[in-house]
Amino acid sequence: QVQLVESGGGLVQPGGSLRLSCAASGFYVSGFFMNWYRQAPGKERELVATISSTGDSTNYADSVKGRFTISRDIVKNSVYLQLNSLNPEDTAVYFCNAINSYRNYWGQGTQVTVSS
Repeated sequence: QVQLVESGGGLVQPGGSLRLSCAASGFYVSGFFMNWYRQAPGKERELVATISSTGDSTNYADSVKGRFTISRDIVKNSVYLQLNSLNPEDTAVYFCNAINSYRNYWGQGTQVTVSS
């Protein structure tokens, strides 16, 4: 059974950090481009970060460059998003996505709320 399960979200103060995890099952992350998206209330879903299927290339939205870091662990078949220097505009549901030429999988999302 194919699954992407996100975890690690929560409430954090401005300037704080969180580490999101995305555990994959039923497929290997090494065969997919792995993405983190986010969706804030009333806004469209936004691509935040991507790591290539080879793991040697990453890309970030301008709004998170220098603050967020995407990584993966092939052994654990998981992908991570380190969120630093958080601000209220980062508040959103964060989704993990796996995509290749044949398949497109989504997780259920994890809520990140940045507030004092």
